[in-house]
Amino acid sequence: METSRHEIRPRNPGLTFASIPRHWFAGSPLFTHMANGVNLVFPDGERFFVRSVRYYLDRIQDDPELLAQVKGFAGQEGRHAKAHEDFFDALRAQGYDLDKFMKWYRKISYEWLEKAAPPALRLSATAALEHFTATMAENVFTERYLDEADPTMARLMYWHAAEEIEHKAVAFDVLKRVHPSYALRVGGMVIAATLLAL
Repeated sequence: METSRHEIRPRNPGLTFASIPRHWFAGSPLFTHMANGVNLVFPDGERFFVRSVRYYLDRIQDDPELLAQVKGFAGQEGRHAKAHEDFFDALRAQGYDLDKFMKWYRKISYEWLEKAAPPALRLSATAALEHFTATMAENVFTERYLDEADPTMARLMYWHAAEEIEHKAVAFDVLKRVHPSYALRVGGMVIAATLLAL
């Protein structure tokens, strides 16, 4: 499968979260807490994706177009991570104790699992997770899930979703280039689906 190459440009949404209501998603505690839980895993996940792709920079030096896409991908993911972490400050101000959960999440996911997995499997899982996030991003636009969300949070999610769609093929393109094994793709998909279910 050939993917089209296009410019991937990091953007700054210029959001501030100080006035986000406690139940920002349709006024519902349940929907808000579910969305907040997903938000918590974004920043470290985005940085994992970037590490997994950038590990192979030396193997794609002869493809300047792909290198430029990787640079844009890393810039977008870095800005996503920063924006979601800025939102964490609003959650802390509302009295949520995030740091205990984040400590264990980081230890299990990135100190144990990431270090135990070989680089090729990390890249394959990243490509699969980018596929899932792009699919979810498209649903954000087509199903209008955010129509009842706080406007600032809706802007955060729409911006994030649009850029996920824009860079959805980058990890996969790097994977095809450095490890074109179908079995490896399947392994990454199994890991990605399991992690998302958990």
